[in-house]
Amino acid sequence: MREKLLLIMIGLLFTLDVFADFITDDEYAQMLYKNPRGIGCDKCHGSHGEGMVLSSYKDKSGEVVNITAPRIDNIPMKQFSSSFERKSKLMPVYFLTSDEKAYLYYYLTKNNKKERVANVN
Repeated sequence: MREKLLLIMIGLLFTLDVFADFITDDEYAQMLYKNPRGIGCDKCHGSHGEGMVLSSYKDKSGEVVNITAPRIDNIPMKQFSSSFERKSKLMPVYFLTSDEKAYLYYYLTKNNKKERVANVN
């Protein structure tokens, strides 16, 4: 009887969505950006997707060449999402769901929206 009651209570908790506020959308999005599958996007694209120089070297002529990760906080969602499907020599392959990509995009673009509003005012 106790086991049945416990199972019913657990079922009610999940159907009432009691745990929905355990982690906010912002926290989840930030967590994904910092470590989606082993290495965080922030390690190459910067803390907010602003892009950054990964390494530099001198070519045969002595000119400094920068290897950069592009800025990703200002691109359209379609381009952002498709970038995960292209093979690249530098970017690791991530197997993200469409929801995870949407959260990452939200995380990157929410800061731009705040900056745009601040610049307008």
